[in-house]
Amino acid sequence: MEEITIATGRRKNAVATSRFLPGSGKIIVNKKTVKEYLKSDRLVYEVRKPLERVGVQNDFDINIVAKGGGLSGQADAIRYSVAKGLVKIKEEYKKPLKDAGFLTRDARVKERKKYGLRKARRAFQHSKR
Repeated sequence: MEEITIATGRRKNAVATSRFLPGSGKIIVNKKTVKEYLKSDRLVYEVRKPLERVGVQNDFDINIVAKGGGLSGQADAIRYSVAKGLVKIKEEYKKPLKDAGFLTRDARVKERKKYGLRKARRAFQHSKR
């Protein structure tokens, strides 16, 4: 089978690379079905949103390699890479995907811990005595 395009998406520490192939709508993540890999229906729904938005749920088989972060971050990275891949395939998909917010990288990452504090902003408990 001839691959159509490749796209990469990132979220927090997660990186996802999607390969689009002509097919029947199968989504494979790290050699497992998307349902097996992500476990949660909410995350599976999140990954399928860009395909549903442009109405191509059953046009492509998508093979995804996801690394780093947790399942939620990986699901968002996958969604972003799928949306970018769809735009590479057909430029007219850009407007509906951008309007839905699928082509915007979520740049929020964990804030680093500061010295003298327990976490990034959380101080140690104060006591008068």
